[in-house]
Amino acid sequence: MLQKFLRVCFSILGVLLGSALAQMVIINEWIQATLRIQFTPEIELGTYIVIMVLCGLIFFIFFPLILKGVKNLTKMVEASMEDVRLVDIALGVGGLVIGLIIAMLISFAFYQIPFPWVSSLLTAVIYIVLGYLGFTLPVKKRDDIVAAIQSGKKDRDSAASTRKISKKKNNAAAKVLDTSVVIDGRIYDICKVGFMEGPLIVPVFVLNELQLIADSSDDLKRNRGRRGLDIINKMQNDLDVPVQISEEDYDDIQEVDAKLVRMAKETKCKILTNDYNLNKVATVQGAEVLNINELANAVKPVVLPGEEMKVLLVKAGKESGQAVAYLDDGTMIVVENGRKYIGDNITVIVTSILQTAAGRMIFAKPRK
Repeated sequence: MLQKFLRVCFSILGVLLGSALAQMVIINEWIQATLRIQFTPEIELGTYIVIMVLCGLIFFIFFPLILKGVKNLTKMVEASMEDVRLVDIALGVGGLVIGLIIAMLISFAFYQIPFPWVSSLLTAVIYIVLGYLGFTLPVKKRDDIVAAIQSGKKDRDSAASTRKISKKKNNAAAKVLDTSVVIDGRIYDICKVGFMEGPLIVPVFVLNELQLIADSSDDLKRNRGRRGLDIINKMQNDLDVPVQISEEDYDDIQEVDAKLVRMAKETKCKILTNDYNLNKVATVQGAEVLNINELANAVKPVVLPGEEMKVLLVKAGKESGQAVAYLDDGTMIVVENGRKYIGDNITVIVTSILQTAAGRMIFAKPRK
Protein backbone atom coordinates (compact mmCIF):
# COMPACT_ATOMS: atom_id res chain seq x y z
CA MET A 1 0.00 0.00 0.00
CA LEU A 2 2.75 2.40 0.94
CA GLN A 3 4.65 1.57 -2.25
CA LYS A 4 1.58 2.37 -4.38
CA PHE A 5 1.14 5.69 -2.60
CA LEU A 6 4.80 6.56 -3.15
CA ARG A 7 4.47 5.62 -6.82
CA VAL A 8 1.54 8.01 -7.24
CA CYS A 9 3.45 10.79 -5.45
CA PHE A 10 6.47 10.12 -7.65
CA SER A 11 4.30 10.34 -10.77
CA ILE A 12 2.86 13.65 -9.57
CA LEU A 13 6.42 14.87 -9.10
CA GLY A 14 7.10 13.86 -12.70
CA VAL A 15 4.07 15.85 -13.87
CA LEU A 16 5.29 18.93 -11.98
CA LEU A 17 8.76 18.58 -13.47
CA GLY A 18 7.12 18.16 -16.88
CA SER A 19 5.32 21.45 -16.36
CA ALA A 20 8.62 23.18 -15.62
CA LEU A 21 10.22 21.51 -18.64
CA ALA A 22 7.33 22.59 -20.90
CA GLN A 23 7.73 26.17 -19.69
CA MET A 24 11.44 26.04 -20.59
CA VAL A 25 10.61 24.69 -24.06
CA ILE A 26 7.99 27.34 -24.74
CA ILE A 27 10.18 30.30 -23.82
CA ASN A 28 13.29 28.94 -25.55
CA GLU A 29 13.89 31.00 -28.68
CA TRP A 30 16.35 28.51 -30.12
CA ILE A 31 13.71 25.79 -30.16
CA GLN A 32 11.23 28.12 -31.85
CA ALA A 33 13.79 29.07 -34.47
CA THR A 34 14.84 25.48 -35.09
CA LEU A 35 11.29 24.13 -35.38
CA ARG A 36 10.13 27.30 -37.18
CA ILE A 37 6.94 27.51 -35.18
CA GLN A 38 5.22 30.21 -33.22
CA PHE A 39 3.79 29.09 -29.90
CA THR A 40 0.15 30.05 -29.94
CA PRO A 41 -2.01 29.50 -26.83
CA GLU A 42 -3.31 26.25 -28.32
CA ILE A 43 0.19 24.95 -29.06
CA GLU A 44 1.41 26.00 -25.62
CA LEU A 45 -1.46 24.10 -23.97
CA GLY A 46 -0.75 21.03 -26.07
CA THR A 47 2.95 21.25 -25.24
CA TYR A 48 2.16 21.42 -21.54
CA ILE A 49 -0.17 18.43 -21.72
CA VAL A 50 2.15 16.25 -23.80
CA ILE A 51 5.31 16.91 -21.78
CA MET A 52 3.53 16.67 -18.41
CA VAL A 53 1.84 13.37 -19.31
CA LEU A 54 5.06 12.03 -20.80
CA CYS A 55 7.12 12.91 -17.70
CA GLY A 56 4.42 11.53 -15.41
CA LEU A 57 4.41 8.21 -17.32
CA ILE A 58 8.21 8.02 -17.28
CA PHE A 59 8.31 8.57 -13.53
CA PHE A 60 5.47 6.04 -13.05
CA ILE A 61 7.12 3.34 -15.19
CA PHE A 62 10.63 3.74 -13.82
CA PHE A 63 9.58 4.12 -10.16
CA PRO A 64 10.37 0.44 -9.25
CA LEU A 65 13.88 0.73 -10.69
CA ILE A 66 14.47 4.06 -8.97
CA LEU A 67 13.10 2.69 -5.68
CA LYS A 68 15.37 -0.35 -5.94
CA GLY A 69 18.35 1.89 -6.64
CA VAL A 70 17.52 4.09 -3.65
CA LYS A 71 17.26 1.00 -1.41
CA ASN A 72 20.60 -0.34 -2.64
CA LEU A 73 22.21 3.06 -2.17
CA THR A 74 20.77 3.25 1.36
CA LYS A 75 22.18 -0.18 2.21
CA MET A 76 25.58 0.81 0.85
CA VAL A 77 25.57 4.01 2.90
CA GLU A 78 24.51 2.13 6.05
CA ALA A 79 27.23 -0.48 5.52
CA SER A 80 29.89 2.17 4.99
CA MET A 81 28.73 4.10 8.06
CA GLU A 82 28.75 1.15 10.49
CA ASP A 83 32.29 1.85 11.70
CA VAL A 84 31.93 5.63 11.64
CA ARG A 85 31.57 7.18 15.08
CA LEU A 86 28.97 9.82 15.82
CA VAL A 87 31.68 12.32 16.77
CA ASP A 88 33.23 11.93 13.30
CA ILE A 89 29.90 12.69 11.64
CA ALA A 90 29.30 15.70 13.87
CA LEU A 91 32.79 17.10 13.28
CA GLY A 92 32.57 16.45 9.54
CA VAL A 93 29.19 18.15 9.12
CA GLY A 94 30.24 21.07 11.32
CA GLY A 95 33.47 21.50 9.38
CA LEU A 96 31.60 21.27 6.06
CA VAL A 97 29.20 24.04 7.10
CA ILE A 98 32.07 26.26 8.22
CA GLY A 99 33.98 25.57 5.00
CA LEU A 100 30.98 26.48 2.83
CA ILE A 101 30.37 29.68 4.80
CA ILE A 102 34.01 30.72 4.30
CA ALA A 103 33.74 29.83 0.61
CA MET A 104 30.64 32.01 0.29
CA LEU A 105 32.43 34.97 1.87
CA ILE A 106 35.45 34.54 -0.39
CA SER A 107 33.30 34.15 -3.51
CA PHE A 108 31.91 37.68 -3.04
CA ALA A 109 35.28 38.99 -4.24
CA PHE A 110 34.95 37.04 -7.49
CA TYR A 111 31.83 38.98 -8.48
CA GLN A 112 34.09 41.92 -9.38
CA ILE A 113 35.75 39.90 -12.17
CA PRO A 114 34.45 41.21 -15.54
CA PHE A 115 34.37 37.73 -17.09
CA PRO A 116 31.31 35.79 -15.79
CA TRP A 117 32.65 32.36 -16.74
CA VAL A 118 35.88 33.00 -14.81
CA SER A 119 33.90 34.17 -11.79
CA SER A 120 31.65 31.10 -11.90
CA LEU A 121 34.60 28.73 -12.30
CA LEU A 122 36.54 30.22 -9.39
CA THR A 123 33.43 30.20 -7.21
CA ALA A 124 32.80 26.51 -7.94
CA VAL A 125 36.44 25.62 -7.24
CA ILE A 126 36.55 27.49 -3.92
CA TYR A 127 33.31 25.86 -2.79
CA ILE A 128 34.59 22.38 -3.64
CA VAL A 129 38.02 22.86 -2.06
CA LEU A 130 36.86 24.51 1.17
CA GLY A 131 33.92 22.14 1.51
CA TYR A 132 36.25 19.14 1.18
CA LEU A 133 38.82 20.57 3.60
CA GLY A 134 36.10 21.57 6.05
CA PHE A 135 34.78 18.00 6.13
CA THR A 136 38.05 16.04 6.19
CA LEU A 137 40.31 18.11 8.46
CA PRO A 138 38.12 17.97 11.61
CA VAL A 139 37.72 14.21 11.20
CA LYS A 140 41.48 13.68 10.84
CA LYS A 141 42.19 15.95 13.82
CA ARG A 142 39.38 14.44 15.91
CA ASP A 143 41.57 13.41 18.85
CA ASP A 144 43.24 16.82 19.07
CA ILE A 145 39.90 18.64 18.91
CA VAL A 146 38.31 16.44 21.58
CA ALA A 147 41.41 16.77 23.77
CA ALA A 148 41.35 20.58 23.45
CA ILE A 149 37.65 20.73 24.32
CA GLN A 150 38.04 18.51 27.36
CA SER A 151 41.21 20.28 28.46
CA GLY A 152 39.35 23.61 28.39
CA LYS A 153 36.56 22.07 30.43
CA LYS A 154 39.12 20.97 33.02
CA ASP A 155 40.60 24.48 33.25
CA ARG A 156 37.14 25.97 33.85
CA ASP A 157 36.37 23.50 36.60
CA SER A 158 39.53 22.44 38.43
CA ALA A 159 37.49 21.03 41.31
CA ALA A 160 35.55 18.59 39.10
CA SER A 161 34.69 15.14 40.43
CA THR A 162 36.52 11.97 39.42
CA ARG A 163 33.87 11.20 36.82
CA LYS A 164 34.72 14.40 34.96
CA ILE A 165 38.45 13.81 35.42
CA SER A 166 38.18 10.29 33.97
CA LYS A 167 36.47 11.62 30.84
CA LYS A 168 39.41 13.91 30.09
CA LYS A 169 41.24 12.83 26.96
CA ASN A 170 44.64 11.42 27.94
CA ASN A 171 47.14 9.25 26.23
CA ALA A 172 46.88 7.00 29.28
CA ALA A 173 43.99 6.20 31.59
CA ALA A 174 43.72 7.79 35.03
CA LYS A 175 44.83 5.71 38.02
CA VAL A 176 43.09 5.58 41.39
CA LEU A 177 45.46 5.13 44.34
CA ASP A 178 44.52 2.94 47.30
CA THR A 179 45.80 3.32 50.86
CA SER A 180 48.43 0.58 50.66
CA VAL A 181 50.19 1.97 47.59
CA VAL A 182 50.30 5.48 49.10
CA ILE A 183 51.80 4.27 52.38
CA ASP A 184 54.28 2.07 50.48
CA GLY A 185 55.68 5.18 48.77
CA ARG A 186 57.26 3.47 45.77
CA ILE A 187 54.65 5.03 43.50
CA TYR A 188 56.37 8.40 44.06
CA ASP A 189 59.69 7.08 42.73
CA ILE A 190 58.00 5.29 39.81
CA CYS A 191 56.28 8.53 38.75
CA LYS A 192 59.40 10.62 39.32
CA VAL A 193 61.45 8.58 36.84
CA GLY A 194 58.66 8.82 34.26
CA PHE A 195 57.29 5.28 34.20
CA MET A 196 53.72 6.31 35.09
CA GLU A 197 51.47 8.16 32.65
CA GLY A 198 48.06 9.69 33.09
CA PRO A 199 46.57 11.59 36.03
CA LEU A 200 46.68 10.04 39.51
CA ILE A 201 43.46 10.22 41.52
CA VAL A 202 43.46 10.14 45.34
CA PRO A 203 39.86 9.60 46.53
CA VAL A 204 38.73 11.53 49.57
CA PHE A 205 37.85 8.29 51.39
CA VAL A 206 41.47 7.14 51.01
CA LEU A 207 42.60 10.44 52.53
CA ASN A 208 40.15 9.91 55.40
CA GLU A 209 41.55 6.43 56.02
CA LEU A 210 45.11 7.78 56.04
CA GLN A 211 44.02 10.44 58.53
CA LEU A 212 42.55 7.78 60.82
CA ILE A 213 45.75 5.75 60.62
CA ALA A 214 47.85 8.87 61.29
CA ASP A 215 45.75 9.59 64.40
CA SER A 216 46.13 6.03 65.74
CA SER A 217 47.52 5.47 69.23
CA ASP A 218 49.76 2.74 67.83
CA ASP A 219 53.17 4.20 66.95
CA LEU A 220 53.69 1.99 63.91
CA LYS A 221 50.27 2.76 62.44
CA ARG A 222 50.66 6.47 63.20
CA ASN A 223 54.00 6.60 61.39
CA ARG A 224 52.56 4.74 58.40
CA GLY A 225 49.63 7.13 58.15
CA ARG A 226 51.84 10.20 58.37
CA ARG A 227 54.16 8.72 55.75
CA GLY A 228 51.20 8.25 53.41
CA LEU A 229 50.09 11.87 53.84
CA ASP A 230 53.65 13.06 53.26
CA ILE A 231 53.88 10.98 50.08
CA ILE A 232 50.71 12.58 48.68
CA ASN A 233 52.04 16.04 49.49
CA LYS A 234 55.37 15.27 47.77
CA MET A 235 53.59 13.88 44.71
CA GLN A 236 51.48 17.03 44.35
CA ASN A 237 54.48 19.34 44.69
CA ASP A 238 57.29 17.46 42.94
CA LEU A 239 55.80 15.39 40.12
CA ASP A 240 54.95 16.41 36.57
CA VAL A 241 52.12 13.85 36.62
CA PRO A 242 48.87 15.58 37.70
CA VAL A 243 47.70 14.41 41.13
CA GLN A 244 44.02 15.16 41.79
CA ILE A 245 41.99 14.81 44.98
CA SER A 246 38.55 13.45 44.12
CA GLU A 247 35.66 14.49 46.35
CA GLU A 248 33.56 11.60 45.01
CA ASP A 249 32.39 9.38 47.86
CA TYR A 250 29.92 6.52 48.18
CA ASP A 251 27.99 6.86 51.40
CA ASP A 252 26.08 3.63 50.80
CA ILE A 253 29.36 1.63 50.96
CA GLN A 254 31.42 1.29 54.13
CA GLU A 255 34.56 -0.57 52.99
CA VAL A 256 37.26 1.50 51.29
CA ASP A 257 38.20 -1.35 48.94
CA ALA A 258 34.60 -1.67 47.73
CA LYS A 259 34.47 2.09 47.11
CA LEU A 260 37.68 1.89 45.08
CA VAL A 261 36.31 -0.91 42.90
CA ARG A 262 33.07 0.97 42.27
CA MET A 263 34.90 4.20 41.43
CA ALA A 264 37.24 2.39 39.04
CA LYS A 265 34.34 0.72 37.22
CA GLU A 266 32.24 3.88 36.94
CA THR A 267 35.06 6.16 35.81
CA LYS A 268 36.99 3.59 33.71
CA CYS A 269 40.12 4.22 35.78
CA LYS A 270 42.73 1.70 36.88
CA ILE A 271 43.40 0.85 40.53
CA LEU A 272 46.97 1.19 41.80
CA THR A 273 47.51 -1.09 44.80
CA ASN A 274 49.85 -3.35 46.74
CA ASP A 275 46.95 -5.26 48.31
CA TYR A 276 46.84 -8.82 46.98
CA ASN A 277 43.22 -9.37 48.08
CA LEU A 278 42.02 -6.10 46.55
CA ASN A 279 43.82 -7.09 43.37
CA LYS A 280 41.86 -10.34 43.16
CA VAL A 281 38.47 -8.86 44.13
CA ALA A 282 38.76 -5.96 41.67
CA THR A 283 39.82 -8.27 38.84
CA VAL A 284 36.86 -10.58 39.47
CA GLN A 285 34.49 -7.59 39.35
CA GLY A 286 35.91 -6.37 36.05
CA ALA A 287 38.05 -3.45 37.23
CA GLU A 288 41.58 -2.98 35.87
CA VAL A 289 44.33 -3.25 38.48
CA LEU A 290 48.01 -2.27 38.48
CA ASN A 291 49.90 -3.99 41.31
CA ILE A 292 53.18 -2.38 42.35
CA ASN A 293 54.40 -5.70 43.76
CA GLU A 294 53.85 -7.37 40.40
CA LEU A 295 55.85 -4.58 38.76
CA ALA A 296 58.64 -5.02 41.30
CA ASN A 297 58.69 -8.77 40.70
CA ALA A 298 58.80 -8.23 36.94
CA VAL A 299 61.95 -6.09 37.13
CA LYS A 300 63.82 -8.24 39.63
CA PRO A 301 66.95 -9.95 38.30
CA VAL A 302 66.15 -13.33 36.81
CA VAL A 303 67.43 -16.27 38.85
CA LEU A 304 67.53 -19.72 37.26
CA PRO A 305 67.83 -23.13 38.91
CA GLY A 306 71.47 -24.18 39.09
CA GLU A 307 72.84 -20.65 39.58
CA GLU A 308 75.07 -19.92 42.54
CA MET A 309 74.85 -16.93 44.87
CA LYS A 310 76.38 -15.84 48.14
CA VAL A 311 73.92 -15.08 50.94
CA LEU A 312 73.86 -14.36 54.67
CA LEU A 313 71.65 -16.79 56.58
CA VAL A 314 69.81 -14.73 59.21
CA LYS A 315 67.25 -17.01 60.82
CA ALA A 316 65.76 -20.49 60.95
CA GLY A 317 63.05 -21.52 58.52
CA LYS A 318 59.68 -23.12 59.25
CA GLU A 319 60.71 -26.64 58.30
CA SER A 320 63.37 -28.73 59.98
CA GLY A 321 66.90 -27.86 58.90
CA GLN A 322 65.84 -24.80 56.88
CA ALA A 323 67.47 -21.38 57.11
CA VAL A 324 66.36 -18.07 55.62
CA ALA A 325 68.31 -15.37 53.81
CA TYR A 326 67.26 -12.24 51.91
CA LEU A 327 68.45 -10.55 48.73
CA ASP A 328 68.95 -6.78 48.60
CA ASP A 329 65.49 -6.35 47.04
CA GLY A 330 63.86 -8.27 49.90
CA THR A 331 63.39 -11.58 48.10
CA MET A 332 63.34 -14.46 50.58
CA ILE A 333 65.73 -17.37 50.04
CA VAL A 334 64.93 -20.63 51.83
CA VAL A 335 68.05 -22.78 52.16
CA GLU A 336 67.51 -26.48 52.82
CA ASN A 337 69.88 -28.01 55.40
CA GLY A 338 71.23 -24.54 56.10
CA ARG A 339 70.25 -24.08 59.73
CA LYS A 340 73.75 -24.93 60.95
CA TYR A 341 75.11 -22.04 58.85
CA ILE A 342 72.90 -19.31 60.41
CA GLY A 343 74.96 -16.15 60.82
CA ASP A 344 77.42 -17.13 58.09
CA ASN A 345 77.86 -15.99 54.49
CA ILE A 346 77.74 -19.13 52.36
CA THR A 347 77.43 -19.98 48.69
CA VAL A 348 74.18 -21.68 47.76
CA ILE A 349 72.83 -23.28 44.59
CA VAL A 350 69.32 -22.34 43.45
CA THR A 351 67.02 -25.36 43.18
CA SER A 352 63.65 -23.75 42.35
CA ILE A 353 61.76 -20.44 42.29
CA LEU A 354 58.18 -19.84 43.44
CA GLN A 355 56.63 -16.77 41.78
CA THR A 356 53.31 -15.31 42.97
CA ALA A 357 51.57 -11.94 42.78
CA ALA A 358 52.52 -11.38 46.41
CA GLY A 359 56.23 -11.89 45.74
CA ARG A 360 58.97 -14.31 44.82
CA MET A 361 60.58 -17.03 46.94
CA ILE A 362 63.82 -18.80 46.03
CA PHE A 363 64.69 -22.27 47.26
CA ALA A 364 68.35 -23.25 47.44
CA LYS A 365 70.81 -25.64 49.05
CA PRO A 366 74.37 -25.14 50.32
CA ARG A 367 77.09 -25.78 47.80
CA LYS A 368 79.13 -28.78 48.86
